[in-house]
Amino acid sequence: MRAVAQRVVSASVTVDHEVISSIGRGLLVLVGIGADDVQADIDVLTKKILTLRMWPDPATDSAWKLNVKDIGGEILCVSQFTLMANTTKGNKPDFHRAMGPESSRVMYESVLDKLRALYDPAKIKDGRFGAMMNVSLTNDGPVTFTLDSRKAESAPPENPTALPDAGQP
Repeated sequence: MRAVAQRVVSASVTVDHEVISSIGRGLLVLVGIGADDVQADIDVLTKKILTLRMWPDPATDSAWKLNVKDIGGEILCVSQFTLMANTTKGNKPDFHRAMGPESSRVMYESVLDKLRALYDPAKIKDGRFGAMMNVSLTNDGPVTFTLDSRKAESAPPENPTALPDAGQP
């Protein structure tokens, strides 16, 4: 499961020329669900969304001290299967790693349910699953993080073909 979390001043989702959801200060989170994702992925990702320190503490002027709950922020989630695309071969995205629409809808609803259970349910908003949406936002920073529920994928890859530093043989 992947997410792109963006710190925002405000964000909204429009479907068929109608604003269906909007938030003030908080996070816009795009959520991609993989074909092999399970409840454990939901648990990891929702915890990270709620606890990642993306705001400074005005009392100490220290960066990266507060999370969305600390600031009383809102969260707008938007399902986005394109986050699961494989773009390594050719120019056409391959979406085989994305979960199918029926199962993905259930998983996405579980993400929302988990966020609501762990935080203020009134502060969790979402778009319309499967719809063509216009997503508007005003970035704050900008501050944007890519989150992945799998630890193995978050480790930096070894690069045996890396060129040596300048001055190194």
